[in-house]
Parts: sequence; structure tokens; C-alpha cells
Amino acid sequence: MIPYKNDREDLPTVIGRVLLDLVYPRRCALCDGVLPRGQEGCCEQCALELRYLKEPLCLKCGKPVGDREEYCHDCSQREHEFREGAALFEYGCIKASLYRYKYGGRQEYAAFYARHMAARMKKKIELWRPQALVPVPMYPGKKRQRGYNQAELLAKELSLLWKIPVEGGLVLRCRNTRPMKEIEGKNRQNNLKKAFKIGRNDVKLNTIVIIDDIYTTGSTADAVSRVCKAAGIRQVYVLSLAIGKGF
Repeated sequence: MIPYKNDREDLPTVIGRVLLDLVYPRRCALCDGVLPRGQEGCCEQCALELRYLKEPLCLKCGKPVGDREEYCHDCSQREHEFREGAALFEYGCIKASLYRYKYGGRQEYAAFYARHMAARMKKKIELWRPQALVPVPMYPGKKRQRGYNQAELLAKELSLLWKIPVEGGLVLRCRNTRPMKEIEGKNRQNNLKKAFKIGRNDVKLNTIVIIDDIYTTGSTADAVSRVCKAAGIRQVYVLSLAIGKGF
């Protein structure tokens, strides 16, 4: 007998799902190994090795800091355009997973990431009370080449869990900038000058959360926040899946 995962599913739907799992087995979102039938997300071994960010964290961006520090090195050196930021993982522990997600077509990882973010960031979201989630946009040509925007996929999955709308067209990327991982220091900020613009004239939002996959120095978050604030949005927060070391 085939077990039902959902009482609302009819028998043909369940059979179809089982056959699909046989042909295209689900993979662990962390190690990419094949999961046992019926299991989702990550394997048991990877679940034990998940490492979430823990206090003390930078009061501005959410990056790990020393016991007696309030702000990380990056945030102590310059002002940011956003009000506050937070992230779920240190970049190192999911680096390989994020690479497959962005460049290997593993779009299904977005649901796994979102479930963990939604559970861990619930109090933050309740405190921030955003009216919309705004994914960091990709340059149109680059999005066509890749086939999807990883930040947008993540925002859509979070929207389903939090019941907060996604404003995917609010901010547009109008310059095809160099990948930020290839640039260091202040050159990151110069790389993003005039890279974004507001996509519509009737912005009626007061509080938003920018969604991105990786946060490092905050240059991208600042650039997006700047155009949002210029359009009249007063409170801009940043939520990232992972956070890396600055430069």
C-alpha cells in the first residue's frame, strides 16, 4: 500500500509522485546525495552538521563578532543604507550547496533554504513587519542565460511561508556589473554605481526586506537600499541565506 503524505492527494497523484521520485530521485540540498524515498530537504548526516549563526552578531548586518564587539569590521568602518540585516548560515558551511543552487540548476534547494529561514527568522520578521519581500534583481541577459534568479526563487518560497508578497519588479538591474566575488574593497561600491533603478513610479511601501543569497560587505544591499529609499520607502531591512567575511 502506498502511504499518503497529504490526505487531500488522490491515489493517482501519489502514484505519480512516487514514480517521479524513482526516475528523478530527490537529492540532499547540502551534499547532493540521493535521499531515501519519501525524504525531503537534506540527509540525516547533513542535518546533524548544519551550523546556524549564533550570538554575538553584529548589531547592523548580523555578521559574527567577538564577545565584546557590537559591530563587525565592515560596519564599524562605514554607514549602511539599510536599517538592519540578518542571515541564517555562515557562508563556509553551505558554500558547495550555494554553488550548485546558483550555477548548477538546483532550483529545488530554494524550498529547503526557505523552510529553515522561515523557522529561524520568524521573530525578526515579526519585529520588522515588512509589507513586501524584494529580491536582489539580476541583469536581464544574465537571468536569461542562467534561467532564473536565485534570490527571487528564495523570496517566493519565503512568501508562501510568511504570507508576505514578493515585489519582484520593484527594483531593476540596469547595468551588467562584474561578479562581486571578483572585486575587493571599495571597488565593490564603484562596481554598483547606477546599477539599479526603481521599476515603477507608484511605490506605496513603507517597510521592505531585501532578500539575497549571500551577504559579504553589504555593497549590493546598500545599492538596492539606496534606490528604494530614494523612492520613498522608509524602512529597509536585509535578509540573506548566508553571510561571508568582508574584505
